[in-house]
Amino acid sequence: MTDAMDALLTGRIGLLVRVVANPGQKFALLDCLNDYCENLDQEPGTEAFMISLDPSDENVIWLYEWFTDQEALEAHRSSEAFAVLMNKMPTLVSGPPGVLPMNPLRVRLARQPLEQSI
Repeated sequence: MTDAMDALLTGRIGLLVRVVANPGQKFALLDCLNDYCENLDQEPGTEAFMISLDPSDENVIWLYEWFTDQEALEAHRSSEAFAVLMNKMPTLVSGPPGVLPMNPLRVRLARQPLEQSI
């Protein structure tokens, strides 16, 4: 018996996003991203949203997100929560984000980190 969750993700749409904060704005940007994350219930087709720090560049934040399908990605981009985030970000970032589209195939996650509350 394993304590991992394992799922095939065929048909999903994923994005790896690189965001560069303006000097001194990383924590304000992280606050905005965390506020956005709290409102993801508005986007039922957004199945995953992960915020990561770049260990080699203190101003870089990586986002990994995946959506059930193209319709869910479009709903994400037109949601009120995303609009609020996009309105706050221009003064916090040094330019447009880098976006790498990808098609997730499989995920395996240990349950333990997901069971820890924030």
